[in-house]
Amino acid sequence: MQGLYFDELSVGQSAEATHVVGAADIEAFAAVSGDVNPVHLDEAYAKTTTFGGRIAHGMLSAAYISAVLGNQLPGPGAIYLSQSLRFRRPVKIGDAVTAKVTVKSLDAEKSHVLFETVCLVNGKTVLDGEALILAPRR
Repeated sequence: MQGLYFDELSVGQSAEATHVVGAADIEAFAAVSGDVNPVHLDEAYAKTTTFGGRIAHGMLSAAYISAVLGNQLPGPGAIYLSQSLRFRRPVKIGDAVTAKVTVKSLDAEKSHVLFETVCLVNGKTVLDGEALILAPRR
């Protein structure tokens, strides 16, 4: 399975995917990452916080960006070089998170692609940043 090659990419090109966050997703992410902060796992504790209930790990939303980059644009063969992230709003159980990536610039000499990255819930930004990707060449 091969994704897009560097020469098939253009500024403004984008892709997205949506995932509804379930309690099982949060619990699985906690198990894999080792981040067992009670704001993610303990409803009674989370109700005492500013969020009023359990929230998903911010890095879970970031993982949805990784999935779009690795599966769609540029897709298989892409290599993550860096990612900046700003967490804007919490993601709660049942939220539909849309991860979107858009080509911002291309560096032909290095095969680097700079992407604008964003995760949205109900049209509101919950996470944004930029990803630098090494795209495959033919």
